[in-house]
Amino acid sequence: STPAGSQVVADCIAAGHRVGNHTWSHHTPLGELDAATATDELERTHAVLQGLGVADRLFRPFGRAGHIGTHLLNPAVVAWLQAHAYSCVLWNSVPGDWRDPDGWCDRALADVRTRAWSVVVLHDLPTGAMRHLDAFITQLEEQGAEFVQDFPPDCVPIETGNVVLPLSGYVAGGSSEIDR
Repeated sequence: STPAGSQVVADCIAAGHRVGNHTWSHHTPLGELDAATATDELERTHAVLQGLGVADRLFRPFGRAGHIGTHLLNPAVVAWLQAHAYSCVLWNSVPGDWRDPDGWCDRALADVRTRAWSVVVLHDLPTGAMRHLDAFITQLEEQGAEFVQDFPPDCVPIETGNVVLPLSGYVAGGSSEIDR
């Protein structure tokens, strides 16, 4: 049988979108798991994505409501991302669409105005929040926003397996050893 969501992934690839690894269960931040469990979250998803023809090696950790901190990564996850030449992509805007399906758009628009380049986290959940997506995109376009499938450098601490930004603020234990 094919994995759940495989048609969604195929449709995304066919539409020219990039698809990445976001953990298998999306239940517990990887920095709160032991090494074996944390890497299993990546490996299982990696295997499925490869089987579906996903070429991009992008990983976005589960942040639990968009929080950035040492709960995001386990040192073993960093080693796995390095060994598999993954890029770790973080975010800089979380308007809370899952908890406020009707109010997130105004928060997101205000937030993206605060920086030159935003990575906005939105969720396609059955909350009704995505009924505002077209208006959000239209308003950004009217304000001159450009949409690209790339990421601001300050949101990519690991690029194709290479640590390019300090990781101590993202990894359980906060060890500076992982910054090398």
